[in-house]
Amino acid sequence: MVHEMAVWTRAQFTSGVDLVEVYATVSDSRGAPLSGLTRDDFIVEEDGRRQEIRTFSAGEFPLALAVGIDRSFSMAKVGLPAVSRSVRGFLSALRPDDQAMLVGIGSQTEVLAPLSRDRKAALAALDHLDPWGTTPLYDATLSAVDAIEPASGRRALILISDGSDRYSQTTATALLDRVRRKDVLIYPIAVGKTRDAVFVEMATVTGGRSFQVANASSLPGALTAIADELRFQYLIGYVPAAQGGRSGWRSIQVRVNRPDARVRARDGYVAP
Repeated sequence: MVHEMAVWTRAQFTSGVDLVEVYATVSDSRGAPLSGLTRDDFIVEEDGRRQEIRTFSAGEFPLALAVGIDRSFSMAKVGLPAVSRSVRGFLSALRPDDQAMLVGIGSQTEVLAPLSRDRKAALAALDHLDPWGTTPLYDATLSAVDAIEPASGRRALILISDGSDRYSQTTATALLDRVRRKDVLIYPIAVGKTRDAVFVEMATVTGGRSFQVANASSLPGALTAIADELRFQYLIGYVPAAQGGRSGWRSIQVRVNRPDARVRARDGYVAP
């Protein structure tokens, strides 16, 4: 059996101790959450050096989530009402402690409902989501990531679009460089026959997962898979081995100590 793990990190630097926390989601080959793992099942390496796991816990941790919906005119062909219904069902299934915000992507990026545990504003905004504008997808992704990153705990972005970027000032290269330095797990969902190559790369560098569905009627399945993945995580903490005070990018690799395991992981963080 093949197991998948999505991993993202937050580094905390206090009292002279550099604690790197890693949230990990483990699933089997069918996408079902894999529970019951212990500290000894995990191997963490930073810049190729194995790290001692200092803290470990398993359970359901509160989530801060941004849902970005492409509302450009081309989405009218996909069926924005069907997209709204799918997102409505997803938001309604979140845990009470989870926070969510809704972001509309048109010629401008607009926060349609601010981050809150109360779903009323987001659900109301979905009722009035009409097609408008073009798709500056790269700019919108950065805006959504910047909006959700200050939240505490686990942070994730679900991005739903039917096509490629149009008229962004941000390049694909710049987008990937920025998101890999953030502590936000990205789940891009392409609806239709076209999927921007950046979708797959964003998911890879942040430890998320990219989806492509044929039409809006298939969207609930992708959202259910994401919900299942986010529902249960492992929290791993380690203090990096001394590197002579070296700042800058540090790579991270997390593995499950099983020969059949396949790992999806955020690839590092920036040390001050």
